[in-house]
Amino acid sequence: MRKLLVANRGEIAVRVIRAARELDVRTVAVCSETDTEALHVRMADEHVVIGPAPAARSYLDADAVVAAAVRLRADAVHPGYGFLSERAAFAQQVIDAGMTFVGPSPEAIHLMGDKALARSTAARAGVPTVPGSDGPLTDVDSALETAGHVGYPIAVKAAAGGGGRGIRVVRSPAELREALPLAQAEAKAAFGNGEVYLERFVHNARHIEVQVFGDGERFVHLGERDCSLQRRRQKVVEEACAPNLPAQVRQDMTNAAVSLAAAVSYSGAGTVEFLYDSARQEFFFIEMNTRIQVEHPVTEMVTGRDLVREQLTVAAGAPLSFTQQQVEPRGHALEFRLNAEDPGAGFMPSPGTITVMRMPGGPFVRIDSGCEQGSQVSPFYDSLIAKLIVWGDTREAALARARRALDEIEVRGVATTAPFLRSLVDLPEFAEANYHTTFLESWMAGHASDRDAAGRAA
Repeated sequence: MRKLLVANRGEIAVRVIRAARELDVRTVAVCSETDTEALHVRMADEHVVIGPAPAARSYLDADAVVAAAVRLRADAVHPGYGFLSERAAFAQQVIDAGMTFVGPSPEAIHLMGDKALARSTAARAGVPTVPGSDGPLTDVDSALETAGHVGYPIAVKAAAGGGGRGIRVVRSPAELREALPLAQAEAKAAFGNGEVYLERFVHNARHIEVQVFGDGERFVHLGERDCSLQRRRQKVVEEACAPNLPAQVRQDMTNAAVSLAAAVSYSGAGTVEFLYDSARQEFFFIEMNTRIQVEHPVTEMVTGRDLVREQLTVAAGAPLSFTQQQVEPRGHALEFRLNAEDPGAGFMPSPGTITVMRMPGGPFVRIDSGCEQGSQVSPFYDSLIAKLIVWGDTREAALARARRALDEIEVRGVATTAPFLRSLVDLPEFAEANYHTTFLESWMAGHASDRDAAGRAA
């Protein structure tokens, strides 16, 4: 691999460029017309404009990306996360053009990208799945029959969904009759595939995911992450390793993830996501993401492994550089997503120019960002400004470091979620790791009620 085209933008593009540079691989950045001065563009050896600002006409235009890679004689393409990263057709297009796709095979992407197909594949591999339908549902009668066997509440999920999108929770047959056609229409509009399936809704579940890696012949895990603190089903804080997880559950979960990777002859970085019912100490497969994850740095911090570098070397044909026995998680890491959003205005996006950007430093503090002072936060893309990652030899030490680091953040010109993140760290439930996937929204709703009551009293 001599020249790599990075088919993404923002912090993940910067992350990939850094890994490529350490391997002495030249890089090509793609950008929209509005991103020509972006950090990832200036860090790459070359860049090419592939279209106007809307992502559908630039970063999501597979033909434009592949044509740019061919024109600039790249011999590999890294998709990052989001955009085209989990599109099997794009991976095949890259391969058909004579280049290396940095990721799993198109077949593995397709198999795991169809959530209903992934669910049946996981079941065949012996991975526990949530009780539900065997495949996509076609009509209300079959949905009602399945729900009757599984029991309410039920989660209606888009087969092509992911990242928490395309999910509806229903609590009765009447709600299911109403929700099914709506869910199918929404899935068709959002993902181009109207198929949906049913799963039992697990109360107060934790979201725990296992980082796996494969080279097509050997498969390993790099421990798990807890991603239960979510807002609108989007992760807010992630940590490794998952706190308060029984040793046997941890072992069974990581073994199951490796079994699934082996079942699809996986190559590259992947994440197997589970719901964990702590009351019953049961876990269930949700989905597998066939790409690098936003939260991969917490795994890097506790294992000392450079996952993006490993992606590049495995894609270039090298075997995995480590064995399972060489993965020895140490200490604890937390990641906080700093977004250009206004928590005081319902987390409305806050696009604009960053006039001041001072990020924290000090020992065991890492900042992954595609922004700097003077950067434009565009309304066309995700509002992520930076990821703050901290490490400590214990979870308590990592939390103390997080408090200090969050206090040091200074961003002006746009509103950010820094004050919100800082308030989370002081929550007793956070300190005790006593939370689940709906905890954060419940706490926020209570917090809003308190504010409203105070306002009425005044």
